[in-house]
Amino acid sequence: MDTTLSDPMVDRLLDGRYAVESRLARGGMASVYLATDTRLDRRVAVKVMHPGLAEDPDFVARFNREARASARLSHPDIVAVYDQGEDDGQAFLVMEYVPGATLRAVLRDRGRLTAAEALAVMDHVLAALGAAHEAGLVHRDVKPENVLVTADGRVKVADFGLARAIAGNHLTVADGALLGSPAYLAPEQVRDGTADARTDVYAAGIMLFELLTGRTPYAGEHAVAIANQRLSEDVPPPSSIASGVPAELDALVLAATAREPDDRPADAGALHRSMVAVRNRLDLHGAVPALPTAATTALIAPRQQDTLVVEPADPVAPVKRKRRRRRGLIALAIVLVLALLASGAGWYLAVGRYTTTPSVLDLNRNAAITKLRHAGLKAAWLPSVYSSTVGAGLVAVQRPGPGHDVRKGATVSLALSRGPDHVPNLRRMTVAEATAALKSAQLKIGATTQAYSSSVATGRIIESNPSAGAEITPGTAVSVVVSKGPPPVTVPDVHGKPVGTATSILTNLGLQVTRTDRFSDTVDAGIVMSSSPGPGATLSKGATVNLVVSKGPQLFQVPDVTGMKIDRAIQVIEQAGFRANPQRAYPGGPGKVFRQSPGGKQPKGTIIELDYF
Repeated sequence: MDTTLSDPMVDRLLDGRYAVESRLARGGMASVYLATDTRLDRRVAVKVMHPGLAEDPDFVARFNREARASARLSHPDIVAVYDQGEDDGQAFLVMEYVPGATLRAVLRDRGRLTAAEALAVMDHVLAALGAAHEAGLVHRDVKPENVLVTADGRVKVADFGLARAIAGNHLTVADGALLGSPAYLAPEQVRDGTADARTDVYAAGIMLFELLTGRTPYAGEHAVAIANQRLSEDVPPPSSIASGVPAELDALVLAATAREPDDRPADAGALHRSMVAVRNRLDLHGAVPALPTAATTALIAPRQQDTLVVEPADPVAPVKRKRRRRRGLIALAIVLVLALLASGAGWYLAVGRYTTTPSVLDLNRNAAITKLRHAGLKAAWLPSVYSSTVGAGLVAVQRPGPGHDVRKGATVSLALSRGPDHVPNLRRMTVAEATAALKSAQLKIGATTQAYSSSVATGRIIESNPSAGAEITPGTAVSVVVSKGPPPVTVPDVHGKPVGTATSILTNLGLQVTRTDRFSDTVDAGIVMSSSPGPGATLSKGATVNLVVSKGPQLFQVPDVTGMKIDRAIQVIEQAGFRANPQRAYPGGPGKVFRQSPGGKQPKGTIIELDYF
């Protein structure tokens, strides 16, 4: 149902001039309507205060006073205020009609913006807030709901200086003065209700955080819990929530959202200048994000959803009786089905789940698999075996054998025949082990010779003649070559070489390498200072050479001074034995370090660059 059809404001002519056409949005304080200014023949947005609030003279006076103050603003990034008046006891405000969507709708569609898109939006928002601050006005409710985005890429800020008495998402102090939206409140607004240009700077910093991460930094079960968190917790860097956020944008957000107002930029103009410097430095020049599909204009809070309650009709007695008879038939059917299922389950458990293994002996691999599959069984393959009775490539082993009862789907293990016996693989066996293996194959050990081998351990067989796998007549002698171990190696001189090069030289000779690292003021890090055993020593392959490698000068940990005031950071760096090189990134900040380089461990006297804002 279209709620605008029952809205008494629709089709009404306000002040004999503004023809109301339809409702655009409804909030806790007022509703916004699309209207036509019949004198100038232009579309406008008319905000009409709710009747309950219009009965409060103080609230009406405040509404009118702040509306007149907002009308003084003239800036391309601010929703213009054209007129203000009263009609039949209802206060209204006439504003520029901006077709598009709120920034909140864009965020709902996108989740988060790129850094370039976020800065493109904030360029307009901060320009608008800067113009307001220069005119002596404080917005006090900066949030995505009050930022409008048009299809052609324009950005406009709405609701300058308007007190917002909306329950739930807004807070008020004891005398009823509005503090703002909980997610964007500055600590001083929560603490004592004060607000100046720096509270708008704080809210703008929270908005930039949300554009970069897709969420606000604080969360809680109710508005007071959300608001109170900022009294004891700093806003985290956006990069700790979302990847790809540059450190300069972290610093910009942290400067704008400092808990103490004096640590923030003085007003939106100062924050805008800092943001432009950062954008130019990072070359993040992007466009305002495109509107989501089916975007709608919303100048104040989104309209609330209506709740529809449907009461069930009272059941009558005949229906109850039919339902009881139906339940009885259903119960009888269930009993019959369960009985059939139990009978079938008994047959399956006793007989139906078993089958008998067919014989697949003397079949080739594919024929054996097919026959087992037809019997509802699977094949698993064992290593092939020698057989003097089964031809090569045919099944010689079947486990379990033919005629066994097994469950359907069971696995039958099979092994293919390799044909007649062959010389077993004697490589890496001892002579005693080879003798036993040959005896099992009805063969015998023959001549034994020795040779060096880098791959076979001493006393193990390198090769046999005939070689492994060769067909052989039973009783034939098989000669073997036994390893004497690797040939000896002369240690080369690797002094003064990079440790990687020295290691490659030694390992290519078949030597093992270990290393001992030591500090040295004369030898560069990673260079070999000496070896043990030294050059010229004769070793067996596989022996170990220890390399003494320079670690270079001794390094010391650079203190982490990020977040410190620059004067204190310089003092800490120099007390640790390093030299500080302070670099101011851009004006407008509280003078805190947001990045240092290099970090980690460095030699004493290293110059540490300190970037601060």
